[in-house]
Amino acid sequence: MVASIFVIQGYDTFRRPERMAPRAEPVVRPLAERFSAVPAKTEDAVRLNGAVQMAAGTLLALGRFPRLSALALAGTLVPTTLAGHRFWEAESEADRAQQRIHFLKNLSTLGGLLIAAADTAGNPSLAWRARHTAKTARREASLVTRTAKASGQAGRKAGRLSGRLPVS
Repeated sequence: MVASIFVIQGYDTFRRPERMAPRAEPVVRPLAERFSAVPAKTEDAVRLNGAVQMAAGTLLALGRFPRLSALALAGTLVPTTLAGHRFWEAESEADRAQQRIHFLKNLSTLGGLLIAAADTAGNPSLAWRARHTAKTARREASLVTRTAKASGQAGRKAGRLSGRLPVS
């Protein structure tokens, strides 16, 4: 359900970036100056954002790469929200209230996307698996060391005993 707004709005933004470009300019310009991956032309950046939202939203809706898709959507939602819902710049009180609602709605959606990005669907996370593997490796190394020491002691004992036993 969360993906539906991204698929629909992403498609619309991809097809008609000129509608959002003027609102996105104050956000795109500083990002383009700082990051070479962001297109310098605002319409191109808006179109790219729409394409990512449409693709990641579709993948999330289909359950394909859900963590990566949710993370990509979260990444696109931040500049989208900062460009589209600048409530602090609104002149009328009614417009300020409306933009604040949309800003907070997007902030809530961002929280949901971050939860989805962290969800492992009941499977252990990569961090847990790495810790578990390291712990198991340490335990097995310790066991091998103890076994080797015990074998070495048993071998020395056998050597001492072999000198004492009569040869037949």
